[in-house]
Amino acid sequence: MDYIEIDFVCRPHDEVVTEVLSATLGEIGFESFVDTELGIKAYIQTQVFDKGALDSLLSDFPVEASFDYKISEVEDRNWNEEWEKNYFQPLVIDDRCIIQSTFHNAPATYEYNIYIDPKMAFGTGHHQTTELMIREILNEDFSGKSLLDMGCGTAILAILASMRGADPIEAIDIDEWAYDNAKENLNLNKVSNIELKIGGADLLHADKTFDVILANINRNILLNDINVYVSVLNKGGALYMSGFYKEDIPVIQAECEKNGLLFDHFNSKDNWVAVKFLKN
Repeated sequence: MDYIEIDFVCRPHDEVVTEVLSATLGEIGFESFVDTELGIKAYIQTQVFDKGALDSLLSDFPVEASFDYKISEVEDRNWNEEWEKNYFQPLVIDDRCIIQSTFHNAPATYEYNIYIDPKMAFGTGHHQTTELMIREILNEDFSGKSLLDMGCGTAILAILASMRGADPIEAIDIDEWAYDNAKENLNLNKVSNIELKIGGADLLHADKTFDVILANINRNILLNDINVYVSVLNKGGALYMSGFYKEDIPVIQAECEKNGLLFDHFNSKDNWVAVKFLKN
């Protein structure tokens, strides 16, 4: 799958601007982001990229900022080598779970040891939303619960959920890269109870329901698909969502309550949030 890299120079270059830029780019199809000295690099599938949509987004940017950007095609490369050199370092969460790649030599002495070899720059656990979802999984008992991981990426959340007792598990992503990478990561972690599928919410049907749904995507996709998630969520089940900011909770909560869900709690990091809703 071909990707485009866009290197953004942000003025001012601060955390608020780069976080809002990442979030809004995610709404028009960008999948992954890497911080740079002057801004961020963002990646999107070639066939999805719309320069007009990008320019419109920047012209209507919700905070005061200006941008320059450079577009380039991403050459085929060894992403594991790129991550090893530049970005991906072992991550320990709550002193219980370590996420590392096979090229690391970190000790595998934690309660949960997860190996992720990323094909692209997403889903390693280093983004705040993934970390927040991991903490939610660590704090819940999923023993014997059927689980759906929507927008599974590297399948890191599904893998940890399996280690926490969830069974059976279905993991879905619209991206072929993610599917292939998730398959490799399941083998790395010797997880055999996860069924992988390529697609979106259109794959969900009421004849197959779940006790738990994880959805770490972005605000607009979540708002569009919450009603579908509810249709396949068992009574008493839990819906966990992330991929948006604290200011977005009211609109997410309103859509959930419209579909019969009850707000349980949220956790936050750097203004990103993960929320939990229950179905009575």
